[in-house]
Amino acid sequence: MEHANSVSPWVSLAYLVAGVCFILALRGLSSPVTSQRGNRFGMIGMAIAVVTTLVTHMPGKDLNYVPARHPEYSILAFAPDWLTVAEIVGAIALGAAIGLVTARRIAMTAMPQLVAAFHSLVGLAAVLVACAAFLNPLAFGIAEMVVPMIGDPFGSIHPVSRIEMALGVAIGAITFSGSVIAFLKLNGTMSGKPILLPMRHAINLGLLVAIVALIASFTQTQSPASFWTITVLSFVIGFLLIVPIGGADMPVVVSMLNSYSGWAAAAMGFTLHNSAMIITGALVGSSGAILSYIMCRAMNRSFISVIAGGFGGDSGGPAGAAASDRPWKRGSAEDAAFLMSQAEQVVIVPGYGMAVAQAQHALREMGDKLKAHGVRVKYAIHPVAGRMPGHMNVLLAEANVPYDDVFELEDINSEFAQTDVAFVIGANDVTNPAAKTDKSSPIYGMPVLDVEKAKTVLFIKRSMGGVGYAGVDNELFYRDNTMMLLADAKKMVEEIVKALD
Repeated sequence: MEHANSVSPWVSLAYLVAGVCFILALRGLSSPVTSQRGNRFGMIGMAIAVVTTLVTHMPGKDLNYVPARHPEYSILAFAPDWLTVAEIVGAIALGAAIGLVTARRIAMTAMPQLVAAFHSLVGLAAVLVACAAFLNPLAFGIAEMVVPMIGDPFGSIHPVSRIEMALGVAIGAITFSGSVIAFLKLNGTMSGKPILLPMRHAINLGLLVAIVALIASFTQTQSPASFWTITVLSFVIGFLLIVPIGGADMPVVVSMLNSYSGWAAAAMGFTLHNSAMIITGALVGSSGAILSYIMCRAMNRSFISVIAGGFGGDSGGPAGAAASDRPWKRGSAEDAAFLMSQAEQVVIVPGYGMAVAQAQHALREMGDKLKAHGVRVKYAIHPVAGRMPGHMNVLLAEANVPYDDVFELEDINSEFAQTDVAFVIGANDVTNPAAKTDKSSPIYGMPVLDVEKAKTVLFIKRSMGGVGYAGVDNELFYRDNTMMLLADAKKMVEEIVKALD
């Protein structure tokens, strides 16, 4: 196939600027202090990419890749009558309106499931683009023959484009169905407990082998049966991969699906000859993969063990797990208020229980009250606390907790020995000392917050009967320096705030 013209240098430059903006956006999002600036760079980069694409493909102008002798085979010739600038802009406006309304109405505690839902849309978009390119390859500039052949109405697809198309539809379908399951688990619509299917590993391995074989076959034959079978099997394996993964592994799952969505977009970028999509997809894919690795290290688990599934549920452990018969101390809101008001330093450790109770605003108010009493207040964040990467950071930021008061595990662990009170609210396994001492524990070797080294530990949880995602009791509950505050997290913190007055 001949090219009518090469890509305009202005188009290439615009996409390059957009790519630089996306890189600066990721850089900015690495810190809460620069996150707003990072978001602005991302918005600017996306605006440049969208406007450049619209101008380049505006009705009345040929694509960059149009058969020189047969411009009637451009995408405009194959496009339906309703494909006009006004309608394209209208579709963008509609999507923007939905996004704006969703962003304004969504609760910060629902952010994990919103992220999963957005990932599903990226995956579905990749699938739809791949299907459109397969059905109409000449319109997308990926056909070898200009003159249609009998039985091959749109020409033969370039072998390289077949590989890109097959990978794009496979990764996109896996991302879509996997993200839908993640959304249902995070939203509580589906149980967060692992659903362990019999022979699931053999089934998943068989499906993966079949998909790889079909991609190889499609590359050689351009068989419609191979393409559609790849699509269906990829939807199925995306479902099967996420169903056996428990709620506690959701931080890894969310970052993994984020990576998948990036690679799907990059594959479609090659198919569409769009460098902005390639750059953006590669950035998202690689950053998501790195984040997944970081999450796995924080849980002392391998990426393969997470994908294998079967670890972590709603309550995280066996249904109806009972409390130990060992003695423990129970305290009240008044006890907690007195101990913290007399302290020099209090370190607050939030977890998923805080998110469920939506106690972040009450917690920030408690921190402000303690500061008014002359107490130094800090917040300690474990990398996998919550249900998505940075979940606790997002909730604390929404409650206007100062960025300078929030510390990651490696920055705060050395301070617990000099801390008067460690206040744990809904964080279970990430504070369990057994991770450092009990080799038989499922969480052995997992880096945890050293809260047991504080002079006093105040631990909020609903009851002594519940356990964390690992299904083991927390040794911290029975330490001499631990006082249990059994109540709803938000209600207990609000009572402590009243007592501080």
